[in-house]
Amino acid sequence: MFRPRHWPHSRKPCSPPRYDTGMSSQKPEQDSATAPASKERIAFFGGSFDPPHNGHLAVARTALRALRLDRVLFAPVGAQPLKPGGATASFEDRIAMTRLAIAGEPAFELSLLDAPRPGGEPNYTLDSLRALHARFPRTQLFLILGADSFAQLRNWRGAAEILFTASLIVASRPKSHPNPLLDNLSLYLPSSIQLRENPAETSLCASSGITTGPTTGIELRAYTLTSPAGESSAFYLLPGLDLPISASEIRNHSAGNASSALPDAVAAYIRRHSLYR
Repeated sequence: MFRPRHWPHSRKPCSPPRYDTGMSSQKPEQDSATAPASKERIAFFGGSFDPPHNGHLAVARTALRALRLDRVLFAPVGAQPLKPGGATASFEDRIAMTRLAIAGEPAFELSLLDAPRPGGEPNYTLDSLRALHARFPRTQLFLILGADSFAQLRNWRGAAEILFTASLIVASRPKSHPNPLLDNLSLYLPSSIQLRENPAETSLCASSGITTGPTTGIELRAYTLTSPAGESSAFYLLPGLDLPISASEIRNHSAGNASSALPDAVAAYIRRHSLYR
């Protein structure tokens, strides 16, 4: 049974801020001498989290149950390469809000792996995944993406390598919504990558109380990705999430009724610090 423990990336930033990016020589609490024989299943969930909202939590909870993950690492990003305008809230505020959002979720942990780089250089997902693999080589690594992020995957640095560094988990809207993603997955992958569905692995998992739309289950579609070199990797789609929550709309209406889309502690933090005004 998973037992929550301190994740080494989640140290509070100092002043002036210097962030532990997980590249220190310090070993994790559970080293190779005591690690279990089975690989721990860890999902990396990066993003602006500007602010973290209930949609982020629902995606992470669904992925946790559907893929039997041990941990989900929430990693607010310092500078996204495809968003040159940057985040609205400071990195420190986004870290604080993310910590509040995941409080009480024993399998959710805060990571500073995507903390701001020296000189304001952009953060790249491939670098973060490589760092996780180097630090925790015994883990089975997953990468959680929303549909909007997945639609931009071809523009990411090292997109093809990302697919074989971690198994993708993509959250999508159900068929009842306009959603070209479901029928055109290959269009969003690097052109050299082959996609094949695995019907035998596609399942409907018990939701255990998670609301994922009109049904009470979690729909999971499983695929295999293959590279020209013969590498293969798993790819998972969660097409049943009906969560029309937009962080930009929350920012634009923070003084109104947007708090219904936020964890209570995050909404209180935004009001207390007068963010997004």
